[in-house]
Amino acid sequence: MEANAPKPADEKKEVYSVWALPEEDAADRFRKVMEGLRSEFGGPKFDPHVTVVGAIKLTADEANKMFEAACDGLKAYTATVDRVGTGTFFYQCVFLLLRQKPEVMGAGAHCTNHFNYYSTIPYMPHLSLLYSDLTDEEKKKAQEKAYCLDESLDGLNFRLNRLALCKTDTEDKTLESWKKVAECNLSP
Repeated sequence: MEANAPKPADEKKEVYSVWALPEEDAADRFRKVMEGLRSEFGGPKFDPHVTVVGAIKLTADEANKMFEAACDGLKAYTATVDRVGTGTFFYQCVFLLLRQKPEVMGAGAHCTNHFNYYSTIPYMPHLSLLYSDLTDEEKKKAQEKAYCLDESLDGLNFRLNRLALCKTDTEDKTLESWKKVAECNLSP
């Protein structure tokens, strides 16, 4: 291959994330809250998930191999909602903050190790309910609305039984380019 020849298309690096997905009954419950918040505050539609590996640039081949390795040996686990929280940026506008139990933190560490992912920000397990750029006052209203939509979120236990590898171009705030490329069931 010539030094200046373009790399094959499959060598192109794209942004991927790995999500832990809740069991269907919990996912349905979260979707209802998410839809209620979107109807009042706007924002794009997305699936309920707990990010275990944040945005990382990889080739498709690298991403798939790392994902397979991460799925191998990771068991389904239970997460507990601490409270509805609000964050400081679009992708963490309103979310369910999860308790930092050993199995939750262990799943995050397991996955980030397989993806050689390093972040200067400590892992904060959460399940986002709303992606948006809201004022602090609007976030407070959205947080209150989440509790109106489902008053028993605090202390809720739910199972995360699947992992998904997703293309998640963080520049695309419409999420229209976001796509699930692989999914695996975690062993019980």
